Amino acid sequence: MKTLLAFLLLPGMALGAERTTAWPLQVGDLGVHLGERLEVFHDPSSALSVNEVLAGASFKPLGSPVPNLGLTRDAVWLRTRVRNNTDLERFHLCIDYADLDRVAAFIVHDDVAVQVGSKGQSVPASERTGSDPEFVFPVRIAPGSEATLLIRLMSNKQIQLPVLIRSADGLIAVRSGRNLTIGIYAGVMLVLALYNLFLLLSIRDRSYLFYVLYLVAVLATQLAFLGVGPFYLWAGNTWWSSHSTLILTLITATLGMEFARNFIDTRRFAPGMHRISVVFYIVFALCILAQQSGMPRVAYQAAQGLSGLSAIFTLSMAVVAVRRGSRQAFFFLLAWAVFLSAVVVFVLKDVGILPYNEITILAMPVGSAIEGVLLSFGLADRINILRREKERSQAEALSMAQENERIIREQNVMLESKVQERTKELQESNDHLKRTQSQLVNAEKMASLGQLTAGIAHEINNPVNFITSNIPPLRRDLADVLEVLNGYRAVDAAQATTSLPALREREAELDIDGSIVELGEILRSIEEGAGRTAEIVRGLRNFSRLDEDDLKLADLNEGLQSTLTVLANQLKDHAELQLELGQLPAVECHPGKLNQVFMNILNNAIQAIASRKDLRRGTITVRSATVGDAVRISIADDGPGMTEAVMAKVFEPFFTTKDVGEGTGLGLSIAYSIVEKHGGRITVESLPGAGATFHVTLPQRQPHQRHEHQEQRA
Repeated sequence: MKTLLAFLLLPGMALGAERTTAWPLQVGDLGVHLGERLEVFHDPSSALSVNEVLAGASFKPLGSPVPNLGLTRDAVWLRTRVRNNTDLERFHLCIDYADLDRVAAFIVHDDVAVQVGSKGQSVPASERTGSDPEFVFPVRIAPGSEATLLIRLMSNKQIQLPVLIRSADGLIAVRSGRNLTIGIYAGVMLVLALYNLFLLLSIRDRSYLFYVLYLVAVLATQLAFLGVGPFYLWAGNTWWSSHSTLILTLITATLGMEFARNFIDTRRFAPGMHRISVVFYIVFALCILAQQSGMPRVAYQAAQGLSGLSAIFTLSMAVVAVRRGSRQAFFFLLAWAVFLSAVVVFVLKDVGILPYNEITILAMPVGSAIEGVLLSFGLADRINILRREKERSQAEALSMAQENERIIREQNVMLESKVQERTKELQESNDHLKRTQSQLVNAEKMASLGQLTAGIAHEINNPVNFITSNIPPLRRDLADVLEVLNGYRAVDAAQATTSLPALREREAELDIDGSIVELGEILRSIEEGAGRTAEIVRGLRNFSRLDEDDLKLADLNEGLQSTLTVLANQLKDHAELQLELGQLPAVECHPGKLNQVFMNILNNAIQAIASRKDLRRGTITVRSATVGDAVRISIADDGPGMTEAVMAKVFEPFFTTKDVGEGTGLGLSIAYSIVEKHGGRITVESLPGAGATFHVTLPQRQPHQRHEHQEQRA
């Protein structure tokens, strides 16, 4: 089909080719826009090759120094025939417009086309030809000879054609001037951004944040339009190179509007427009989405219209805010008017109303730089306003403080007498509370003493009863033995023959041998009962330690054993005891007070097991171990356990889960206080239905003793 089309168009194409004449290239033509000497041909199929175009495509003259082809889906071919009337042989064919997706250049000598380069924002880096990253193509035309220059280009964005032929020296000079201008512009923008970033870190005002982001976005957008971005900064990223101008334009518009909203305070001065402005952000996002969804031309046209509309809307917000008394809106209006004027010049250049020259090309960078400077003045004025407001608020605060001071002085006079009265009342209440607390603690001690007395009485009563029950058989056996002994002692030697058989018969009748054996057993039983009684008394003495008020080194295992001896009667009735006592070092402590801690915890364990509904015997496990520089005593029971709410209050004074009259709630509170005064800690682990374990951790030495011991070692 393509061949048939070329065949049908061949006569007209050839005719057009025949009419092409070479124009003389003079030195004065170097660096001049060639639009009026260019011819254009649109290839709707985008499929014709260079040879098919050379065969005679129907080119038409453009007739404008910098033609504007607008948006087109066609492949656009440009042609010009040149006769070199200079002494130079090497030239550069330049297109000073960066926003093109694909560009290929050819030079034709004697109907033979040679490609001199292929580039473009949509062309992968691996497929680009030519050493220069920009749209600059080296061509060679011998002096006095002619050559045809062909350019094929495609773009999803607006196509402008500032085509020039430059010498090598001319290209260097143009780039030097352009780079100097761009460098100055970038330097100004970066200095403004860094200065306002410093102010942002100092003042913490959101307006400075959006302004810094806006400056960076404006700089990136202008670098993209000027070609610095796609040719140098992100040349390797094809996707970003082809989409950067549209996306950066919309990001800049978004940040500019958001900066205006914060700087002008549109929420206060233009609330209606403040709410409407959010719609632009949504439309901007839809525009970018359309670009990524395969509709680049629609997105490009929409972005152009939206950018202009958002700029006008932002200007309108500033006008409204100025009318309503916003001082900052005046600075913004002035700066935005300058920038909007630059945008108008740039757009008029694009549509061909204004000429394409250095002034119109640099209108946007210059306008944005002036805008940045003016907005910086506005932000500086904002600092002055904030400072004045701060000074005014400080003066008001100082005045209020002085007034408050006067009021406080007057109130202090009245309050002082009331405080004295209240202090007296509180002192009386405190004394009453101390007396009440002392009474409660004594009640707890008396309750514990009652349990202890009952247990000791029962424990001592057992061996005493055992001894008492052995007295009758002891008396009987002694009487039998004494009877026989006295009989033997009364026998004379003369009567021995007749008396001894009778005594032996009586001895056998009384079973003296059995009585002697029984006497030994009775004595051993009495000795055992007496020993048990002595052990109970010794355990009670070790438990009480009433004569020891000072710190001393003690064996906590011995204290546990003494406490268990005292509580043996209660333990025997309710629980099995398991002892897992490790080897412990001597601990500096008040042994009697720690025995009270152990007794309170063990009493709680016994009562917890007794409260179980299944009525079976429980188990209490007592463990001791060394943990680093401390010792740990653990007392575990398999009672009903505790909830987290109960565990959180278990050491609080007067807290108890027992029925009214069964406990004061001071046992564990007293234990906690004693352990705390020893520099230790007491903790509990429990789950409902899984029993409870109390851990008492105590340091081996009290702090002052450890310090003295370290000094002695040093």
